[in-house]
Amino acid sequence: MENLENPCACAGRRQLLAAMTAAGAAVTLGGCATYGAPFSTPAPSASTSAPAAPAPSGTGTASGGASGGAAGSAPAAGPVLAQLSDIPVGGGKILASQGVVLTQPTAGTVKGFSPICTHQGCTVSTVSGGTINCPCHGSRYSITDGSVQAGPAPRSLAPVAVVVDGGAVRKG
Repeated sequence: MENLENPCACAGRRQLLAAMTAAGAAVTLGGCATYGAPFSTPAPSASTSAPAAPAPSGTGTASGGASGGAAGSAPAAGPVLAQLSDIPVGGGKILASQGVVLTQPTAGTVKGFSPICTHQGCTVSTVSGGTINCPCHGSRYSITDGSVQAGPAPRSLAPVAVVVDGGAVRKG
């Protein structure tokens, strides 16, 4: 039976639901914008970092690593992460708070990888035996290229660009 006392009761609920949906969409879309930035993409400026172009073959930077001491290499822009001497050859160092695992598969060649396991997002905990190891479910990744050596990880660790500047390892 119809509500004769308030025939607009259903319309009021519909309007409320529509308003709540619109408000939720506005909040969601607003979250996609950078705080304080215009909604349009600004033109690149000198302070905007552009994606790095792949390095010429043989430098190691295309896979997230770098070889040290190359003459004519571009100056390092990122902060110092570690000293080359702090990263064991054939091993690595986890700098989770800085968002990188540094490895030195061969003397003077440093590679950078994300410390986040691709299986369920745990932070890797050790580097030993030529692999970067996740404590949660046993995934292991190669120190050379971040590829999966033992699952259940579905894909390689993401590379992180690093450069060797003298004896310092920096984000690239």
